[in-house]
Amino acid sequence: MKSIKVHHYDAFSMEPNKGNPAGVVLNGDNLTDKEMQEIAFKVGFNETAFPVKSEVADLKIRFFTPGHEMNLCGHATIATVYALKTKGLLGDKTELTIETRAGILPIKIRSSSESGIFITMKQASPRFEEFKGSKEDLAKSIGLKKSDIHDNLPILYGSTGTWTLLIPIRELAVFKKMRPNNKEFPAILKEMPKSSIHPFCLETFDTKADMHARHFSSPFSGTIEDAVTGTASGVMGAFFAKYIKNNNFEDSLNLTVEQGHEIEKDGRVMVQISKNSEFYDVEITGNAVYVKDFDICLEDKPSYSTNR
Repeated sequence: MKSIKVHHYDAFSMEPNKGNPAGVVLNGDNLTDKEMQEIAFKVGFNETAFPVKSEVADLKIRFFTPGHEMNLCGHATIATVYALKTKGLLGDKTELTIETRAGILPIKIRSSSESGIFITMKQASPRFEEFKGSKEDLAKSIGLKKSDIHDNLPILYGSTGTWTLLIPIRELAVFKKMRPNNKEFPAILKEMPKSSIHPFCLETFDTKADMHARHFSSPFSGTIEDAVTGTASGVMGAFFAKYIKNNNFEDSLNLTVEQGHEIEKDGRVMVQISKNSEFYDVEITGNAVYVKDFDICLEDKPSYSTNR
């Protein structure tokens, strides 16, 4: 048995136990893949992050749900960079690159005595794929009716590093009624059975926010709901630029996404969409807060099973 220290940070919030929790384990270079997976399983957060050495960037971050490794996770990236910065492990760096399974992504760190530390991460170029399945089955899988889905906007798989199904919803009021049956997702999401589901709408609790959302995990992840989602917020911003604004904006578009209210974990993600020669550049900005440290004991032979 060996003991591993896990640092718990909440991303996209300045208030502990709001926003989205992430585990950060700083001695990732000393751990095997199986040990990382066991730690993530025992931590139980939507993601646990392991910063490790990189030969092509300033550092590499590996992201694990309780069930499998992810290509990219926005909130765990924000939490990890915040942890490294506040612990003095990045020195005076305000710009760095991180290697992920979704590519090498640039990070900017902005600090001030008034607002604290804000971290901006560029995401992979947005990609969209058509959902061709049953709208009725899809709505039912999250506890809604087909009529709750917006008629004039498309249902699309979107990715800026991690695929999710973007579902435009008519009214904010129905978000409280949502009850995901995650086990049904793979049969409905025939094009991408491992995708998560991300319903959103243009009505918000906060008058300063542009979009409201919830995020329901793939059953392979071993979790039910993600409180405040960085990667999904990024691709949702690209969806807003293309299908709601119809490209009708100047060089850039600044959006605020709110999420987590229904599970009392509300947080904010700032999304910037910039036009480039190919499509869009997507950046998200957020903050984080330290919550606590705790220890995880690793077994010699893991007693859990994973879906890969």
